[in-house]
Amino acid sequence: MANLKYKNINLHYSVHGNGSAIVLLHGFLENISMWNDVFPVLANKNKVICIDLLGHGKTGNLGYIHGMEDQSKMVKFILDHLNVKEFILIGHSMGGYVSLALAELFPVNIKGICLMNSTAQPDDAEKRKTRDRTIKAVKKYPETFIRLAIPNLFSEENKTVFIPEIKLITIEALKTTQQGIIATLEGMKVRKDRTSVLQTKDFPILMIISKKDPALEYQPLIDQTDNTPVLTKEFPDGHMSHVENKEELIQTLVKFVK
Repeated sequence: MANLKYKNINLHYSVHGNGSAIVLLHGFLENISMWNDVFPVLANKNKVICIDLLGHGKTGNLGYIHGMEDQSKMVKFILDHLNVKEFILIGHSMGGYVSLALAELFPVNIKGICLMNSTAQPDDAEKRKTRDRTIKAVKKYPETFIRLAIPNLFSEENKTVFIPEIKLITIEALKTTQQGIIATLEGMKVRKDRTSVLQTKDFPILMIISKKDPALEYQPLIDQTDNTPVLTKEFPDGHMSHVENKEELIQTLVKFVK
């Protein structure tokens, strides 16, 4: 585990193994602990860098809004500090949004992207309204919001299958500060449409799509990969494929980074 100063805040990350660089970016309300079962396998033959994004884990808050561009510039700052010139990105949910922003800002550094339960499309009007309602709720009841949000990322049947895992994920999510939650919701709400990145032939892109994902509709994910070189891998369960489909996910990631 390591820390680094950036714009007067603390950045937190970890580095494991040696070889080609793989950068793991967690989702909203998560932190680098989400990769605990994933990074040891990938670190057998690669240098794996796990990063706490702005307002999450042990990384501080920059301001009232953490845009995906802000997040990506912070990630690049860490990678420059580590003298990492080329890297593969694996981003879960919001981590995928940050990966796409990185691809737009720094395409020459990227060797591949895995969008894990993520999308290149922006929030539509209805989703933006939902974010605004969520922000109001978080201002009053941040802990209640987190305790309700985490189970709702799992498929309906898996809410009872993975009770111990949901408890652990909730404990980690509760470490996210109220400001971090709000700044991230504001940033996700205004993120750009980056479906154009999916057309690139400069590096491979893999989308991991879950058929019962409560956070992302299945068909729009499939539709945005039409007539693109994007590879897809489908899982049968919910948004948390690193828990719900852990073994298949790890096999898929090992194959992709090869």
